[in-house]
Amino acid sequence: MREYLLLLPILFIFHDMEEIIGFGWFFRNNPDIYERFPKITNAYKDFTTAGMALAVYEEFIPFFGISLLAYFFENDVLYTLWFGLLISLTAHFVVHIGQSIYIKKYIPSVITSVVCLPISVIILISSLKYIVFGLSTLLLIAASILLMIANLRFAHWLMHKFGNRLG
Repeated sequence: MREYLLLLPILFIFHDMEEIIGFGWFFRNNPDIYERFPKITNAYKDFTTAGMALAVYEEFIPFFGISLLAYFFENDVLYTLWFGLLISLTAHFVVHIGQSIYIKKYIPSVITSVVCLPISVIILISSLKYIVFGLSTLLLIAASILLMIANLRFAHWLMHKFGNRLG
């Protein structure tokens, strides 16, 4: 299992660099996107690159932290939390691919999502042999997924609250 643990933060940061680098360009060159797809773009109103970088940094902390803890302190609870985080990230890739298909346009995040999705699926499948499934395992996986959903909302709040101040 240890051979997979540090791949999670690597996949995350590889993917999110495309978002940080590309979203400013994307929104400047597609101003109509806010009116056409408000459900998708609502989270990016008043976007700044600095705000996005802050949000990515904040999101990186649990991915890196749990991965490091699981790497150095091998135990089933940390492995299970890590597995749930990897499921969250994998779902994140699927969402971005779906968004791009839905709006029929490249969005910054889709290239790395297409690259990272099969890798993360392979890691998930390979990691299954290390996870002992039971009710507590499923609850821990669900808790880590819910944690990441809440964390994503918090990261977007940070992006809006401090983005203009940082930029």
